[in-house]
Amino acid sequence: MTFREIVSTVLVFVLYLALQLLLARNIVLFDYAFCFIYIACILLLPNETSLTWLLLIAFATGILVDTFYNTLGMHAAATVLMAYLRPLVVRTQIDVPGMESRIAFTLQELGPGPFFRYVLVLTFIHHAALFFIEASSLTLLIPTLIRVAASTLLTTISIVLIQFFTRN
Repeated sequence: MTFREIVSTVLVFVLYLALQLLLARNIVLFDYAFCFIYIACILLLPNETSLTWLLLIAFATGILVDTFYNTLGMHAAATVLMAYLRPLVVRTQIDVPGMESRIAFTLQELGPGPFFRYVLVLTFIHHAALFFIEASSLTLLIPTLIRVAASTLLTTISIVLIQFFTRN
């Protein structure tokens, strides 16, 4: 990555974290749908990012969010799991002809269909891990599944809309 790409990635990273901590933290629909757009920091990293760096960035992001949410590592665990499974999802979900290592995971680069699937699958993984860690038992299975589905939908739509209204 060039210096300009690194600076751009860091600025996007800071923007999504600030958006999460200042605005999206207060978005809750019907006590079931929570918006965690900070995961876009991990989702939008370039494909050439090594798994080691991806996991370290995911852990740092999760710990930072955990600090402000007072959740004792739940976000860090869910974000690291999502980052760990990201290469597998990329290989199975994204069929862009001539995909090379320099692909950027943006709406403009991938197109609406592949980008939506990519964000939806990884958001579901993150939210399932997060809410099942929070529930810590299967006695609340139905409310947890509703919370996972509603939050996945809200977060995915939020990330896609932000991508739709921004340009690279």
